[in-house]
Amino acid sequence: MIDRLRDLLDGRRLCVLTGAGVSTDSGIPDYRGPSSPPRNPMTFQQFVGDPEFRNRYWARNHLGWRHMDAARPNDGHLALAELERAGVVSGVVTQNVDLLHTKARSRTVVDLHGTYAQVVCLECAHRMSRHTLAELLEEANPGFARAVAGEGAIEVAPDADAVVPDSVEFTIVDCPRCGGMLKPDIVYFGETVPRPRVDLAYSMVDDADALVVVGSSLTVQSGLRFVRHAHRRGIPVAIVNRGVTRGDPLATLTVDAGCSETLRALADQNRTRSSAWTSGRRDSGGRSRVERPIISSTSAAS
Repeated sequence: MIDRLRDLLDGRRLCVLTGAGVSTDSGIPDYRGPSSPPRNPMTFQQFVGDPEFRNRYWARNHLGWRHMDAARPNDGHLALAELERAGVVSGVVTQNVDLLHTKARSRTVVDLHGTYAQVVCLECAHRMSRHTLAELLEEANPGFARAVAGEGAIEVAPDADAVVPDSVEFTIVDCPRCGGMLKPDIVYFGETVPRPRVDLAYSMVDDADALVVVGSSLTVQSGLRFVRHAHRRGIPVAIVNRGVTRGDPLATLTVDAGCSETLRALADQNRTRSSAWTSGRRDSGGRSRVERPIISSTSAAS
């Protein structure tokens, strides 16, 4: 199917929307992939309304965020950064909170749901780094991470939430400025994505010649809205994902394939024909287009 993807994207500047599937090769599981175990992601209402739940959450997060912080970009992230440097990808809108696109040195990234690296106070809006909070939590719970995780691997969810026994005891830390409730600066289920981020993502879709969705089931509205927007505006939509997605009926092309290998194939083909990306012109709509195919039809993978 990659030859059909190549033909669709031929000569177009791309906005890329990524979901959890793009990070699975970095050791971060997704919620809804075909091989993913059933998961119940935390909701905002649970976090603020249930002190015991919030306590258990911070215990799990205290372990899980370290795993996410240590994760490194995979071939898919690196390929997207390479395509951006080549002028093919105009920007990435990601539903992930793992910062792997930034670590891969993609320059234009909208972290739609925030990132694991910051914590915010729900009372005074004070922000601190997750590293700073980790030091405070370690002081309040000396030896906790070592005692619970031991030397073995821990299971981590896409929101940096590790699997920890419910019976474990853990002391949470309040805002050092006002004593208010601290929360990871992540948009959880039941919250609303800040409007400036949404508007920036819409503008990136509008400025592109095609929208490519990679590794997202598009189950939630926060990602699906951009597919609907592109479809309404007549912008081609390609979806690369293992399994069906909610956006498939709106897609120009769907590719049931792995994220890393597909993105790497596109980037490798671009490298062999780098001049295709660097000689541009303007189409009748004022968008920048390249003169030659993004991938050579004679050497495309299948």
